[in-house]
Amino acid sequence: MSKILMPIGDATEMMDTLYPFFRLAEEQFEVVVAGPEARLYNGVAHEIPPNPSVPWDITQERPSYHIEAAIAFRDVDPPEYAGLFLSGGRAPEYLRYNRDLLRITRHFVDANQPIAVVCHGIEILAAAGGLEGGRRVTTVAKCELDITQFGGVYVNEPCVVDGNIVSARTWNDYGSPFFHEFITRLRENQPR
Repeated sequence: MSKILMPIGDATEMMDTLYPFFRLAEEQFEVVVAGPEARLYNGVAHEIPPNPSVPWDITQERPSYHIEAAIAFRDVDPPEYAGLFLSGGRAPEYLRYNRDLLRITRHFVDANQPIAVVCHGIEILAAAGGLEGGRRVTTVAKCELDITQFGGVYVNEPCVVDGNIVSARTWNDYGSPFFHEFITRLRENQPR
């Protein structure tokens, strides 16, 4: 069974994270959750409240489920993994400063291995230099600058594929070809 690495931290968005955790397992991939330390992490739910009497310009954050990281970033050996899944939430805002995570992410970029990224996960890919040279990707609209300031091109579509990178704006786009495209690249990248 091929392994997929999923970096997380406190304030990981749980819809961004739990759906791919189980969806990729359905396709016979082992999803290995990694964090700054191997421990239990606090997830959050992000959504714009549906109550029109109290308008919000940005997503509201509430506590959600927990998820356990089986391995610390410093202990990850990237060549052991077939792909990388970067989920969103506020966690990427601070995870993008973790040198071990940047080393890991850079490995997948340089090795041209499949990378899936949703929502704020783009902040990790950007910080690792994965968007340089005009890579075309999407993200939640409020993170467009995280793409363009790091040499990428923002595309406002549910799913954007640029070589080994498959991106979605938010978990609301999981019904798009996002998982099909990522899983196809994972299978094409398998040793024969």
